[in-house]
Amino acid sequence: MSCARRRSTTRRSPPKSSTDVGRVLAVVSQKGGVGKTTTSVNLAAAFARRGLKTLVIDVDPQGAVRYGIGLRRGHPTYGFADYLNGARSLREIILPTALPWLRVILAGSVSDSSDHSFYQQLIAETSVLKDLLATARERCDVVVVDTPPGLGAIVHRVLEASQHVIVPLQCEPLALQTTPQILRGIQEIVERNRDLTLDGLLLTMFEPTHPSSQRVADYVREHLPRNMVFDVVIPRTEAALEAFAAGQPVVLRTPADAAAQAYINLATLLSERFR
Repeated sequence: MSCARRRSTTRRSPPKSSTDVGRVLAVVSQKGGVGKTTTSVNLAAAFARRGLKTLVIDVDPQGAVRYGIGLRRGHPTYGFADYLNGARSLREIILPTALPWLRVILAGSVSDSSDHSFYQQLIAETSVLKDLLATARERCDVVVVDTPPGLGAIVHRVLEASQHVIVPLQCEPLALQTTPQILRGIQEIVERNRDLTLDGLLLTMFEPTHPSSQRVADYVREHLPRNMVFDVVIPRTEAALEAFAAGQPVVLRTPADAAAQAYINLATLLSERFR
């Protein structure tokens, strides 16, 4: 397995020791459409821009990562599901991106409801995902995992093998109804996985000119512990929407954009926590 590596004229560094391994960051949400995948791909790109060897893994059967990670035209579409069922090797499913230090494993071939059920069953009943994440930690500085919405078997497996988790929360009133449920679920997993840290809620799609958006942000900050909500807020911008439509992270396509700068700042903050 290979993550993107720094160019260097010196000899390659020795393998990481057990005390010098990468970190697995899970991006989890109760429902779709809250900026989960956008957060995953932009954080991964921002980490890579900092010179961190980064791998993003899409275990969400919807497979949205491939639309925004910056893949080259004509790239293969197979991925984790094909590795899970033995159809592809690990080497085959790791794909390059526009950034030399960023690699991606797509979701792969999960086409219908029967495939979804079999996919979830394989993840729940085997150690393939856990072993993959352990291997990735040995070879990469950061592994970002884009998970399916909710707290089903797949998300449980990911969190059991992760060290960090963030929860994107769209700044709209309906999102508040599902937040307590997912926070309780994550806290229960934290109690079983002592290596896992809930880094915080990330307010996304914030629109300062919309009163409801501001009310949601204010409510979250008033009712949750301060250390549970990131100071960084991801605004809704045209540049971010256009970047995803163009198949690229906004931190690469329009790095001066407000949303891009927010993701870059968040990556800087998280990088400090990873040390």
